[in-house]
Amino acid sequence: MGRGQAPVSERVDEPDGKTLSARESQIMSLIAGGHTNGEIAAYLFLAEKTVKNHVRSIYSKLGVASRPAAISHWLVSHAAAHTAANGEYTPTR
Repeated sequence: MGRGQAPVSERVDEPDGKTLSARESQIMSLIAGGHTNGEIAAYLFLAEKTVKNHVRSIYSKLGVASRPAAISHWLVSHAAAHTAANGEYTPTR
């Protein structure tokens, strides 16, 4: 996958049944990596306003109101998905 390209088939299902689009998933991954909207826009060859629109949609789908909350949700859900996909057992207390 080249710079600025989102895999068309990649969708991320959230627990509430809402699904992030491939582009939203790509943007959320970059947000979780600590990138600003401006950096994401430059990297993906998008207008910063377009990135802001995607971020608003992501927040809505994740049910969060802030960037830190979105990152926390993203990291927790992806850690759980990774654990389940690899058959790893994580005991709960």
